[in-house]
Amino acid sequence: MSDTDVAAVIHDMLMVTMKLGFPILGVALVVGLVVSFVQAITQINEATLAFLPKVVAIGIALMMLGPFMAATLSGFSHRVFDRIVAIGGS
Repeated sequence: MSDTDVAAVIHDMLMVTMKLGFPILGVALVVGLVVSFVQAITQINEATLAFLPKVVAIGIALMMLGPFMAATLSGFSHRVFDRIVAIGGS
């Protein structure tokens, strides 16, 4: 396996990590900002108030994005295993 092959695998890995992580982190960020804004407006200073909306929003996002995430991870796994087989066959 050459340096370019290793770099390509690392690049693919980082891209898959971003594709899987950023949507969930984005949902958590938006919900957290909205809850913080509501807390600032109403002056309710409860730390546990932000927990439940984030958990619900992340759960809904995971249910909606689950097939996309599974397909992305499956495709990456197939590509990596194909590269492993190609290295072993040469």
